[in-house]
Amino acid sequence: MTTPGRTSSRAEARRAARIAAAQALFQVEQRGARATDVVEEFRSFRLARDEGGDLPDLSASDVAWFADLVLGLELRSAEVDQVLAEALPRGWRMPRLHSVVRAVLRLGCFELLARGDVPARIVVDEYVSVARSFSDGPEAGFVNGVLDALARRLRPAEFTTGDAAAEGR
Repeated sequence: MTTPGRTSSRAEARRAARIAAAQALFQVEQRGARATDVVEEFRSFRLARDEGGDLPDLSASDVAWFADLVLGLELRSAEVDQVLAEALPRGWRMPRLHSVVRAVLRLGCFELLARGDVPARIVVDEYVSVARSFSDGPEAGFVNGVLDALARRLRPAEFTTGDAAAEGR
C-alpha cells in the first residue's frame, strides 16, 4: 500500500521529469542534438543537482520516467506529430507553435498514446502545469485545449463515465 507522502513525492518526481523532458526536447530541437546525447547530458549534469531558479528542483526527477519520455518520443516522433497536427485548431500548424509549446504538446501526446497506465485527465493536467512552469501567458490554456481534445479522441472511454457524472450534478 502506498502512503500519501510517497504518492505525492512520486507525482512531484514525475512532474519534475516532465519539465526536464520539455527542456531536453527544446534543446534537441534548438541544437539539432540527438535525444540520447541530451538524455545523457541531463542525467550527468542537470538532473544530478538543484540549479535553483524559478523551475522545480530537477535533481528530484524520476530519471527513468524522464528518459522514457524523451527517448520514447524520439522513436514515435512521426506518429506523434501526425496525431498532434490533426488535433491543432484550424489554421494552426506545428511550425507556428513556439518551440516550448511544441515540446509540451508532443510530450503530452506521446503519454496519451504510449502510457495507458497514466489516466488521460492526469496527462492533460500535468502538461498544463508544465506549460505554466515556462510561461504565465495564454500557452497553458492552448495546451489544455489541444490535449483535452486529443485525450477525448484517443481515450474516449476515460471520459464517458466522468462526463455523464458531471452532467448529472
